[in-house]
Amino acid sequence: MATVAVTDATFDAEVKESSVPVVVDFWAEWCGPCKQIGPALEELSAQYDGQVKIVKVNVDENPNSPAQMGVRGIPALFMFKDGAVVSNKVGAAPKAALDSWIKENI
Repeated sequence: MATVAVTDATFDAEVKESSVPVVVDFWAEWCGPCKQIGPALEELSAQYDGQVKIVKVNVDENPNSPAQMGVRGIPALFMFKDGAVVSNKVGAAPKAALDSWIKENI
């Protein structure tokens, strides 16, 4: 399964009401580190298909969700379980580090 684009309007339904853990990637088109981790997140989305949902929120097009989460820098990753944040990390990381972070928190 590919990553899912989420908007301010669909954030609650796609993230907070999800039956599986969700990784939210707050990103922007102009953000170099965001583009660096994009392919790794796509691969991890396929790897964890059915176990974890990975979604992307474009902060330029959807300012409310990142503001509610207190996002100050991007890329910002948040792990949600049962509608609540259980972990977050800021900045780019290699695929192996992202994989470990997901495993630790699901």
